[in-house]
Amino acid sequence: MPPTTKGTGHAERRAGHAEPQAGPAEHRTGHAEPQAGLRRLLDLLDRGAPTEEFARPAARAREAGAAAADLAALDEATDVALRVHRTLGAHRRREAELTALFDTASDLAALRDPDAVLRAIVRRAKLLLGTDVTYLSLNDEAAGDTYMRVTDGSVAAAFQQLRLGMGEGLGGLVAQTARPYVTGDYQHDPRFHHTDAIDSAVRQEGLRAILGVPLRLGSRVIGVLYAADRAAREFAREEIVLLSSLADHAAIAIDGARLLEETRAALVDLNAATETIRAHSQAMRRAEQAHDQLTDLVLRGGDAGDVADGIAALLDGGVLIHDVDGVELARTAAAPLPPPAQAVAASRASGRAVPQDGTWVCAVLAGPELLGSIALTGRPELADADRRLFERASVVTALLLLLRRSVAETEDRVRGELLNDLLSPTGDPVSLAGRARRLGVRLDGGHAVFVTHSESASRQRLLAAAHRVARARSGLAGLHHDGVVLVTPTDAPGDDARTFAAELGQAVGAAVTVGAAGPAQDSAGLPGAHAEASRCLSALRALGHAGHGAALADLGFVGMLIGEQADLGGYVRATLGPLLDYDAERGTELVRTLEAYFGEDRSLTRAKAALHVHVNTVVQRLERVGRLLGGDWNSPARSLEVQLALRLHRLTPSA
Repeated sequence: MPPTTKGTGHAERRAGHAEPQAGPAEHRTGHAEPQAGLRRLLDLLDRGAPTEEFARPAARAREAGAAAADLAALDEATDVALRVHRTLGAHRRREAELTALFDTASDLAALRDPDAVLRAIVRRAKLLLGTDVTYLSLNDEAAGDTYMRVTDGSVAAAFQQLRLGMGEGLGGLVAQTARPYVTGDYQHDPRFHHTDAIDSAVRQEGLRAILGVPLRLGSRVIGVLYAADRAAREFAREEIVLLSSLADHAAIAIDGARLLEETRAALVDLNAATETIRAHSQAMRRAEQAHDQLTDLVLRGGDAGDVADGIAALLDGGVLIHDVDGVELARTAAAPLPPPAQAVAASRASGRAVPQDGTWVCAVLAGPELLGSIALTGRPELADADRRLFERASVVTALLLLLRRSVAETEDRVRGELLNDLLSPTGDPVSLAGRARRLGVRLDGGHAVFVTHSESASRQRLLAAAHRVARARSGLAGLHHDGVVLVTPTDAPGDDARTFAAELGQAVGAAVTVGAAGPAQDSAGLPGAHAEASRCLSALRALGHAGHGAALADLGFVGMLIGEQADLGGYVRATLGPLLDYDAERGTELVRTLEAYFGEDRSLTRAKAALHVHVNTVVQRLERVGRLLGGDWNSPARSLEVQLALRLHRLTPSA
């Protein structure tokens, strides 16, 4: 892995920030040592210290005789610091990979000799993946096979001269299908068509684990790029994506070198083609400069909006960038436009930008994986040079989205871990509140818990949508007890549950049911709110309300019965409130009339006798009840709730 400039910054901080030493008073009492230990942990994080140094502040506090509670807090802070240290390390490794990939793109763009380009590709692939051997084969369309062109780390002559028929071995299968293939132990993998020549060459080279990705120009596969080890191993998904991204750059560089070689030959043979070649060279230089500008923009921390601005300026048009779910990430000088699914699919299949209704669309790919799309408006006609530049922009956009996804996945994982701890009754409230503040979440206000369920959407897709919804509301999302759960600030959980059900359902393209509870005023109340929200979700599903959201208070007497703390007065007010207010304001007897009506088994005659009024008076009062409670007040389900509320009102008249 190539070094980055990160190490220099850490070395400077180590030189300029000496670790604080404990004073005499701290050694005498031991009470100040835990605070000093926390400061030391922060200093260790700032300096990028080795992992083993993080245990020293706690050890010093124990030697100083600190209290058990202080030691526990310091141990927990040490665990958090180690997690942050590991997360920062992962970020630095990913940054180093991307930097190396960007450097590779620039190096390849600078090369003009085809052989130099091929050697640079395999050499950089070996450097990026750290494997024993890397090699590249090119397709021979006339012979119908793919042959070994360049190797790095190979020692067997038979292997270096190997030719693979289409579909034979791992490389022949990659060349035939245009898809990456990977094996942890090639000789024992039955998925591939083994031949004596291929197996013998692989044995002589001593290779076992092999990864191969296609070199594609548009829909055409021109060769295969490989990384292999002499020991059995599994290639990580990140390694496959990294080699695929390198292959995309390599294919462009090979094509550029080939085009330049053809241009040179044309200059020798055809003097009349001088002007055409000059124009072509200018277009190539413009494409290289544009690629370098966009790459530099991403390296300097630019976001999707910056990339959209850069592409729009280069191509003099409007630009829209969407993610794989069709969510707009950035838009410059263009009206809102959903990504045209048919054009995205065609671009993904061909690997080229395609026009549709005056808009150019290019799929954003990392190898075979679709990350999103970019659209160019205002340019119905696009010259080949600009079209190639637009396609190069999609490669830079892919790198940006990969980095964006890596950062988001790390943040979502940290937020999910915090949510799990918040919903567990054994968590320390003080520590949890501190962790939440570091993530921009404050737990000192009312927070509600929302438990979700979808019959048809995958849990991973629902979780990704929940993370987006939670971040937009300064909340948290994650998995808890195998369910997707959100915690957000609100004082109206029922209303938010209905909103979340609609938003999540639209995001995943399927019905999502949401049960809510709360709000809890601090983290200690969140586990109980989660249990209540889970009961609410179960009730919604049992009542056939899939695709809806509600809190227990919205479920009428069902919610009251399954809730841990039944709010009888609230239920009476929710059910009979309009009648109670009407009687209080006008001195009428609508509630008493309703009691008599139900008490006499819905008989108007017996009800008027019990009330000592005319039957027409009973009818008029019941019509008024219908206007206040709604036309369905006398339906079987609704009348059950009304009668229960009347009984409770009689028992608790203050309600």
